[in-house]
Amino acid sequence: MRGLIIYLLRQHVLLFVEGAAPKMDSGKQISGTLILAVFTAVLGSLQYGYSLGVINAPQKVIETHYARSLGVEDLAVRSANGNATEPKEVHPSVVMYWSLSVAIFSVGGMVSSFLVGFVADCRGRIRGMLVVNILAVIGGLLMALAKMGKAHIMVLSGRAVMGFYCGLSSGLVPMYIGEIAPVAYRGALGTLHQLAIVTGILISQVIGLDFLLGNDYFWPLLLGLSGAPAILQTMLLPLCPESPRYLLIKAGKEEEACKALKRFKGEYDTSKDIAEMRAEKEELMKERRVTILGLVRSSVYRQQLFVALMMHLSQQFSGINAIFYYSTAIFERAGVQQPVYATIGVGVINLVFTMVSVALVDRAGRRTLTLVGLAGMCVCAIVMTVGLVYLTTYEWMSIVSMVAIFLFVSFFEIGPGPIPWFIVAEIFSQGPRPAAIALAGCCNWSSNFLVGMLFPYIESYLGSYVFILFAGLLFIFTLFTYFRVPETKGKTIEDIAAIFQGKRKGFPSAAPTTVELEQLKTAPEV
Repeated sequence: MRGLIIYLLRQHVLLFVEGAAPKMDSGKQISGTLILAVFTAVLGSLQYGYSLGVINAPQKVIETHYARSLGVEDLAVRSANGNATEPKEVHPSVVMYWSLSVAIFSVGGMVSSFLVGFVADCRGRIRGMLVVNILAVIGGLLMALAKMGKAHIMVLSGRAVMGFYCGLSSGLVPMYIGEIAPVAYRGALGTLHQLAIVTGILISQVIGLDFLLGNDYFWPLLLGLSGAPAILQTMLLPLCPESPRYLLIKAGKEEEACKALKRFKGEYDTSKDIAEMRAEKEELMKERRVTILGLVRSSVYRQQLFVALMMHLSQQFSGINAIFYYSTAIFERAGVQQPVYATIGVGVINLVFTMVSVALVDRAGRRTLTLVGLAGMCVCAIVMTVGLVYLTTYEWMSIVSMVAIFLFVSFFEIGPGPIPWFIVAEIFSQGPRPAAIALAGCCNWSSNFLVGMLFPYIESYLGSYVFILFAGLLFIFTLFTYFRVPETKGKTIEDIAAIFQGKRKGFPSAAPTTVELEQLKTAPEV
């Protein structure tokens, strides 16, 4: 069974990564074990994407049950067979609880993102993912049983727990993949995290159709399935090797690290890889463990941290989650007759262009794809605004708005979507990496929460001009990427560190001073 799984995964993954970069001479680069490990890890990303998109399609059905649970169901219209349909108007308390249901997911992720480094270093990458799967099952059960209690409380609780799980998973998955991926395929394999996310979003949108699970009877099952990928991942994780870098650098188990390397790459001379990890471990032992507070206070990693945080901010404040969370309502406003199917169309384009990014990221480079994506989204946001403003004047503007939304999503998945997730692991060494991923994750989830919670209110205030706000932000992020983000394609940690230490135009000319290094060593732990 394990051999069959590996064979099938190998055939599919090679379609994306084969030819993305030249093979290296240190062992077998794309082994069955590597493919199995990456596939198993990104099941957590699939679950994240499903949880992100599942709340969209059944919004009106769930709002009706919220109204019933809150005692304001008299506002609901009843059909001839007695099933609840959409309300005549949405009660303010229902609006509040619905917004919380969307946003509480991000709150859970925001809190748990600080624990990524602790879980990864304490339990290891594999065991860490195993342990946090318990949260996914609990969150799924709470939502699946929503009809047995107060619907709004059960859904809120389940979404909070699921968000807590996804905050941990969205840090652990890129960390593990970044540590086991060969340098030549690091970008392509890292992008699979985002590919799994958009696949999860698409699955949730399809089975969320009203004639499948997005109806009055099955909606708790639709939400409860958020925890299903965790069960499959729990079955497969024991078959996956631990990260060799974690085994040698963090756990000090050199023999086990050699075995893991051979499982990932096949039989080969591991001395070069082991020597590189030993050197990194020796450098790490010269300083105290880099904590979150130490990383924030240190000037040594300030450039890397600033770039990492800004890239995650650009991902969330681009306005993409306004599309994901509220695309059905946006399409309705744009005059689309079947907005749910248009939302699924967004999911399909999402998936297709993430595959394009997988194929291009190790050829075109991270910086180039991010620049193209951000600039393209900026133009699309302006066109989207024009389309919405003149919708009542020119009927064909609904087509303009719809095309602009599709292109907006396409440009997002080319670069700004997948790249921030794995570039943090590329620009930080083993010592500060867990703390950096935790800070970047918290930044991502915090901005995700703000967009999810505030977008309905901003839209009610700005109306058709709401996306011009995102266009302005995208313009700023495009300029930042052009002037401050270096290319990391094919570079080692040492090469990237040299870039940030001033050996490239546009960065400070001096390497870290002795005083700055001492500042990092003596930073208090948190």
